[in-house]
Amino acid sequence: METPIKLCGSLFVPNFQELAKQSLIEVPARYVRTDQDLLINVSGAYVTDHAIPVIDLQNLPSPEPITRDLELERLHSACKEWGFFRMENHGVDILLVEKVKSEIEGFFNLPMDEKKKFWQEEGDLEGFGQSFIQSEDQKLYWGDMFFMQTLPRHMRC
Repeated sequence: METPIKLCGSLFVPNFQELAKQSLIEVPARYVRTDQDLLINVSGAYVTDHAIPVIDLQNLPSPEPITRDLELERLHSACKEWGFFRMENHGVDILLVEKVKSEIEGFFNLPMDEKKKFWQEEGDLEGFGQSFIQSEDQKLYWGDMFFMQTLPRHMRC
């Protein structure tokens, strides 16, 4: 069996939900972003349009070449410049989408003692916390996440 490939690890940072419950007088410096902290895409250019790309999956198999080619170009650009995109007309049952959203919300509403059972281990990406934190002075996100690798199977932890 193939050894799982580890994605780049992450340093441990405090839980944002618990931080938000505190009566702080000011926002901690690691959460403050200045005008210089612009989003930068993978090519190193500054991103000026912060709208997440939207791909209409119904247009990809379109028999109309102009429609199909335009959507393929949008998909190519989204993958190259952003690394992700929002999908429309994907065919996933709305009841399933709503169930997943509800379960995710339920997890984040659990008491901290329950969520800590899924806390990321330092140097890993999977679990509850924040990912891709590589230095002690790196700016942090205003939220927490839960990440787990499911596919491909050989990359599961």
